[in-house]
Amino acid sequence: MNAQGPAESRQPAAQALSQKRAAPPVPANLASFLSLHDFEAAAKRHLPKMLHGYMAGGVETDWSLDDNRRAFAEWGFVPRVLVDARARHTRATLFGKEYDAPFGIPPMGSSALLAYRGDLVLTQAARAKNIPMIMSASSLIKLEEVAKANPDAWYQAYLPGEPSRIEPLVDRVIAAGFKTFVLTVDVQVSSNRENNIRNGYTIPLKPTFRLFWQGATHPRWAFGTWFKTLQNHGMPHFENMDAGRGPPILSRDLERAFGARDGLAWEHLELIRKRFPGKVLIKGVLHPDDILRAKQIGVDGVMVSNHGGRQLDGAVSGLRMLEAAVSVAGDMPVIYDGGVRRGTDVMKAYALGAAFVFVGRPMLCAAAVRGHPGVERAIDLLQEEIHRDLALIGANTMDELGPEFLMRA
Repeated sequence: MNAQGPAESRQPAAQALSQKRAAPPVPANLASFLSLHDFEAAAKRHLPKMLHGYMAGGVETDWSLDDNRRAFAEWGFVPRVLVDARARHTRATLFGKEYDAPFGIPPMGSSALLAYRGDLVLTQAARAKNIPMIMSASSLIKLEEVAKANPDAWYQAYLPGEPSRIEPLVDRVIAAGFKTFVLTVDVQVSSNRENNIRNGYTIPLKPTFRLFWQGATHPRWAFGTWFKTLQNHGMPHFENMDAGRGPPILSRDLERAFGARDGLAWEHLELIRKRFPGKVLIKGVLHPDDILRAKQIGVDGVMVSNHGGRQLDGAVSGLRMLEAAVSVAGDMPVIYDGGVRRGTDVMKAYALGAAFVFVGRPMLCAAAVRGHPGVERAIDLLQEEIHRDLALIGANTMDELGPEFLMRA
């Protein structure tokens, strides 16, 4: 007889819960990357100064850039103990879709200048790890290619206040198969990015000896990204600003091609909402009254953000506005973006009411230095931090997090 007593019958279930989470396998050339910061440090060495400054810098005094990190430091955790956390997981649901991690990759312009085929690398890694990714209107790879590589990717637009340009672009995005349209609303004019001028970065790019020297002194980037792109795909163009192909990155017509964005207004959001059949979000909103008006128009969600500290210097971190944003949004998802570097940052945003979080610069750094495997490693690192920290805070799911877990430090 193989009769089992009550204790023995419960043992397999307990063992299943208590088994250690298997860490994803790590390639040898990625084993030294232990945090998102490691990718940022490697990217600073790998990239020419002008490109690293463009990606990492903010605007004017960098007050808003720095405030994104200060805001996280002002909150401390108040963990609960003796909570059975063996069943914990990092899954999160947004717009009815369940993702394996509670964060995604936001839009980042000119990614393919920093990483070879950058937008495709980011979107393919996001698809492999089942997290959302938003492609940028100022990307250098056609939106149709991104949609083919990842049918679940979102499209983000920078638009002038001109219906004659808005409507054909929306139609192109629909035809490509995108189901989510994100309108960035905080880039009314180009910001005063002094660091770009000091580092030699301009749009359009200007062939100068300084530009040549920076490439020559960073051969891995020069041959692995720039010359490889020219050889295989020709001169990069801004492919997705309008219904048709935009000018090349060396063109003097770029400023005119971007259009008069300071004319973008609420009626244009209404136009997009009526024309686009899928989800519509606005990105770069901080004021609760703007969130309420967007909700009345019928948007499906808002991304609370100060544009990574790259637009209005002095704009507060979106983290400081999360509670107020959530209070007026009601059942409309409020998404946070800005300054996230650790799993604890993601958890603080959730505890303050965020429905989801997006993480930008470190993911692009990972793509620049290690391509697709690097982005997957960065995603794994952040996800593992969250999985570990859920146990340490005394929770099993992201939905359990709330303001009771936090105190102003």
